[in-house]
Amino acid sequence: MARSKVEICGVDTSTLPVLTNQEMKKLFTAFQDGDHSAREELVNGNLRLVLSVIKRFNHRGENVDDLFQVGCIGLMKSIDNFDLSHNVRFSTYAVPMIIGEIRRHLRDNNPIRVSRSLRDTAYKALQMRDQLMNDKIKDREPTVQELADALEIPKEDIVFALDAIQDPVSLFEPIYNDGGDPIYVMDQIRDEKEKDHSWIEHIALDEAMERLNDREKNIVTMRFFDGKTQMEVADEIGISQAQVSRLEKSAIKQMNKHTSDELPR
Repeated sequence: MARSKVEICGVDTSTLPVLTNQEMKKLFTAFQDGDHSAREELVNGNLRLVLSVIKRFNHRGENVDDLFQVGCIGLMKSIDNFDLSHNVRFSTYAVPMIIGEIRRHLRDNNPIRVSRSLRDTAYKALQMRDQLMNDKIKDREPTVQELADALEIPKEDIVFALDAIQDPVSLFEPIYNDGGDPIYVMDQIRDEKEKDHSWIEHIALDEAMERLNDREKNIVTMRFFDGKTQMEVADEIGISQAQVSRLEKSAIKQMNKHTSDELPR
């Protein structure tokens, strides 16, 4: 979501109201007693909650207006199904439902098509998980076997269905940042291909490697010749993964200065 944008779906986000807990309880009581105008106030008073949720999906490149509308559907479902007797904050109940609604939207519009039967099985498993956590299991998520028993579906089918609806992850998605250079998904992947040959055939390494200090040489060798992940390198030489990332980038930058070919990153 663009930081400068304050209007989403015609709503000026800078003027959205914020309800206190006491106001929320009064409105829910009125709504559940049949006052439908209270429902509208509850929706308007919780649009900031939808905004906070859709920020989690910024990296997806989805249209913000679309996500906001889908999030509002999740919000309205939360309002319609919220039970004051559970004695929990509304946001605690609503956020997972809003997230779930957005994820369903993203899955259904995913360019990687998943069969209807697989999606149905996955959604049943997710709904049963929520039901078991609300009704029977309070302090943990149910196991796959518990879901299978409750749905009377083989656990292998549930695992396969849940795997099928997982969103693809970009290799360039950051997974950690300690204030310096971010660490990406690709930094966690081991290279199982012909590591030595692909590098030696295309890049004149000998002279460039000679310009590195011993630690940098060690990191480059383990990362690109041995195909180890940054975490494995960090464990082996006794420094943090963030430090490995910085040293690796510095070494590659130095090597690029002395070779006509650019090293892969």
